Amino acid sequence: MLQWTIGFALDHNLLIYFLIIILACAEGPILSVVFGVLLRLGYLHFIPIYACLMLGDLIGDGIWYRIGRVYGHGFIARWGKYFGVTEEKVGKMTRLFHKYKHAVLFISKISNGFGFSLVTLMTAGVVRIPFGEYLSVNLLGQFVWTGILLAVGYFFSSAYIQVNNWAGRISLIVGIVLVCFALFRYVQYLRKRAEEIEI
Repeated sequence: MLQWTIGFALDHNLLIYFLIIILACAEGPILSVVFGVLLRLGYLHFIPIYACLMLGDLIGDGIWYRIGRVYGHGFIARWGKYFGVTEEKVGKMTRLFHKYKHAVLFISKISNGFGFSLVTLMTAGVVRIPFGEYLSVNLLGQFVWTGILLAVGYFFSSAYIQVNNWAGRISLIVGIVLVCFALFRYVQYLRKRAEEIEI
């Protein structure tokens, strides 16, 4: 099945790139790591993949910005709870935007928002940050973030391939899992601290 999928992808480049853009709108970070692995294995070309992942993620950002700008507080009141977006969070983010809008957008993008990315994107629309300004800051952050994630997939898979025995590979996998767990716990801690901040 994997061989067929790879073969299909190689024979239908434009379709695959289009699908990558669509999927990256919803889940760009995970895809970026996966495609970093596929780049290391030599199945894909770097520049088209980089561009498609960035474009898909930026389209997703644009959609959330548009929802915030057009539907604003009405959408948040009715649907926000399903996306972890509340009036309280939007209020805090709004106060942050008035002081540090560029820094907030950039840091949110390169950190995947520490769990507040949708709040950040929607608030940018609610407070009506000019779209060109919003897009340019997000584009810069996206360039950095996509590059980091592709590098993670590429270099971890490279380390896996270079280890010649199963014991070494198992140790590498356990190490990666532990690093991921530590990062997850750190992000949880940062989210908790952010929720406690009175702005």
